[in-house]
Amino acid sequence: MAIPDYQICMLPFLDFLGDSKEHSLREAEESLGKYFKLSDAERAELLPSGQQGIFKNRIGWARTYLKKACLIESPKRGVFKITGRGLKILSTNPIRIDGKFLEQFPEFMEFKDISKSTNGTTTALGLTAAIPAATTTPEEAIELAYQGLREQLAQELLSVILSCSPIFFEQLVVDLLVKMGYGGSRRDAGERIGQTGDGGIDGIIKEDRLGLDAIFIQAKRWQGSVGRPEIQKFVGALQGQRARKGVFITTSTYTAEAVDYASRIDTKVVLIDGKALSALMIDFDVGVSVSASYVVKRVDSDYFEEG
Repeated sequence: MAIPDYQICMLPFLDFLGDSKEHSLREAEESLGKYFKLSDAERAELLPSGQQGIFKNRIGWARTYLKKACLIESPKRGVFKITGRGLKILSTNPIRIDGKFLEQFPEFMEFKDISKSTNGTTTALGLTAAIPAATTTPEEAIELAYQGLREQLAQELLSVILSCSPIFFEQLVVDLLVKMGYGGSRRDAGERIGQTGDGGIDGIIKEDRLGLDAIFIQAKRWQGSVGRPEIQKFVGALQGQRARKGVFITTSTYTAEAVDYASRIDTKVVLIDGKALSALMIDFDVGVSVSASYVVKRVDSDYFEEG
């Protein structure tokens, strides 16, 4: 089954603690993973940032909501147990426990009301109350919004690139490769762009600062998919230069035949399509600048350890 959202996790979480014993979040994750019959792959699935498991994140927020409603408590760091209120709720055999259900408890409403500052804006503490979708946790909402902004930026980048001249695009490619650690300085890396005299090669760049090897570049601003014939032409040009490595970069995509051909030849040819190109430009700050920066922090448990 699909990974349940954090609200669906609330009732099973509370039921797991129904034995009135102390349990860790890891124990709850294991128990609920079996309850929802999640596969190992689903259990291992990460948030877009790759910093935390999706299921673990949702279990954590189910715990937070239940704790804010005083249905569970934390007698000591890292463990939880059900409260008298929680046991009373379980005795009524609720069909579902979610945010709406928890609004009957004043402590939970106080937690939600923290979201409103004196000027009516939403604060970071109240992010949970400001999430538009009931199925997403705060971290998921932030990361999904970030991914959406990143995809929009990638599309805008490709549109701008297509409006530039071929020479500018070739230089853009060099700038990107230099930012990625190839070629030493921009001046050294770009000296030979467009000067090889070979129609199948747009430039050469050093593989490292010492110039121990060279990488030959083909940069094409295309609208349609690049097919196998174009890759074969590039490989032929590489062989004419006795080159062992090449990078073919395009603003469009590659056909399946082109990708298959590049994977089977002895010459090492890396294919970078428009999607990968824009992603690399964003990651290495080429043609983009920081508009805003947000830092998400968490409690440092080690700091509060008393010796």
